[in-house]
Amino acid sequence: MVTHIDTDYLVIGAGATAMAFVDTLLTESQSTVTLVDRYHQPGGHWTVAYPYVRLHQPSTMYGVNSRPLGEDKVDRLGWNAGLYELAGVSEICGYFDQVMRQTFLPSGRVSYFPMAEYRGGGRFQLTASAKEYQVTVRRRVVDTTYQGVTVPAMRPPEFPVATGVTVVPPNELPAVRKSYDRYVIVGAGKTGIDACLWLLEQGVEPADLTWIMPRAPWLIDRAAVQPMPLRQADDIAKEHAAKHEAIMGAQSVPDLFDRLEAVGALLRISPDERPTAFRCATVSQAELQQLRRIEHVVRLGRVKRINEADIELDGGTLATGPHVLHVDCTADAVKQLPVVPIFQDGLITLQSVRACQPVFSAALIAHVEATCPDDRAKNELCPVTPNPRTDVDWLRFTLSANSEQLRWADNPGIGAWLHTSRLHPDIAPPWPADPAERATFEQQAKAVAQAQNAKLEELLHAHEAR
Repeated sequence: MVTHIDTDYLVIGAGATAMAFVDTLLTESQSTVTLVDRYHQPGGHWTVAYPYVRLHQPSTMYGVNSRPLGEDKVDRLGWNAGLYELAGVSEICGYFDQVMRQTFLPSGRVSYFPMAEYRGGGRFQLTASAKEYQVTVRRRVVDTTYQGVTVPAMRPPEFPVATGVTVVPPNELPAVRKSYDRYVIVGAGKTGIDACLWLLEQGVEPADLTWIMPRAPWLIDRAAVQPMPLRQADDIAKEHAAKHEAIMGAQSVPDLFDRLEAVGALLRISPDERPTAFRCATVSQAELQQLRRIEHVVRLGRVKRINEADIELDGGTLATGPHVLHVDCTADAVKQLPVVPIFQDGLITLQSVRACQPVFSAALIAHVEATCPDDRAKNELCPVTPNPRTDVDWLRFTLSANSEQLRWADNPGIGAWLHTSRLHPDIAPPWPADPAERATFEQQAKAVAQAQNAKLEELLHAHEAR
């Protein structure tokens, strides 16, 4: 027997972006929502993430608009000391569960179906009971899974592993109850960084770590993405001015990165290795110093096979030994997928509008859905920003950010929404309160964004023509 449901929006998934989207939609409209999710509780990939994972951005910038995450405190201890707190996985999962139980469901406008598989065409089935449902959607289906996050626990290693060799995802590290002669971390993304830092925090000597790093990453200093009032307005203005000077003075893409590093806009782990990747990962200066203690960094490309006593890589073979724990951190967490329009007839496909800010993007998309009249205008306000991967993608990342500023500055409704959005904190120079001063500041900001974009386009064109 099939149960029939009517709803305005059928949301596929109940991860972080789905929760941010629904939260804003409930706040800004009277719509009804049906949430269908395969996991047992809201939170998406956070429900299967490794237990020591923490946000790479301040808690105050994450979650849903209507409910703060964390206590708005600055850490006093540890490698994040002096910066805003970073929520851990248990706190994040509990937070999303509270949002569901204390905000969404009491509204009377949300129906939530965990442990359910969506079959397409408005049809889904509960995993445990096999009950089937057919949903009639009055407005749109919202696909939050297109850019779904993949963590190592979701899949086996993508390379062959010899029998008897121990390879674990980061999730299993806290369950290890014996020491190893060597720990081999495979992958240089956020997960690899977290695994290295966790092992160092547990007292593993840097000399006992091997870090397989196919591509060195450019990193962002977490101090530079702290919202006010931790950062002062004058400091923010100086940082933006230094970044602008670096961009405008660059003679080539390599020269640009040298200049950005010189002003602290980007960081690298090893002074001897020029990074070729950029994935928006942040580190504190204390974390960076810890990572630099790891001297055995292998730059021979990707792993092809792990054997009993060695590892085959694209560029050679690495001898390991018998008592080695391999930690697979290679899952491509956020893929660079083909861009599709966010707003289509009867469908919203959630993607990043601001690079590396998926929950902010989802909330903004919901605001535009609730307030803008037609899909053409909506897509013009919310063009997709592909997730960065390479160093050169930093230029595209900045081009997109500047274009956002120019696009949204001409829309008073979005400007007002950004001003009140918890997910859009004050990390840019604050605008003056006086209307005349504000108008002047706005014109100057537009001129800066336009000049930067012209220069970045010039650098990109020259780089791609080589």
